[in-house]
Amino acid sequence: MADGLSVFLVEDEALIRMMMADMVEELGHHVVAEADNVRDASAYAMTAQYDFAILDINLMGVYVDPVADLIERRGKPFLFATGYGPELLPSLLRRRPILRKPIALDQLKTMIDSLFPDAAAKVPQ
Repeated sequence: MADGLSVFLVEDEALIRMMMADMVEELGHHVVAEADNVRDASAYAMTAQYDFAILDINLMGVYVDPVADLIERRGKPFLFATGYGPELLPSLLRRRPILRKPIALDQLKTMIDSLFPDAAAKVPQ
């Protein structure tokens, strides 16, 4: 992990997705796959090589929980980034970390560091 973590980013708003990708890069990690809809996100969830995923809850009116289920089956960590609350998620997914939009860089860093405490020390500052 000397080069940071690899991130799968799922967000339907292009500008928000670009901003989040920039934030991930600024923190020393890299985005390896991006999707803006459930179909593409489901394919990447099962095939892309990533350390963790950041998922918007609502993608063009479709909830992301099928994608979250696929990621969970692979044993990969993920978090939600959303303007919505956890009440929109199936009860089994409500225990996952949630970042409220708009997301600040320090909030994203804190969340990633909590998911990967060992990686925080290895990322160049």
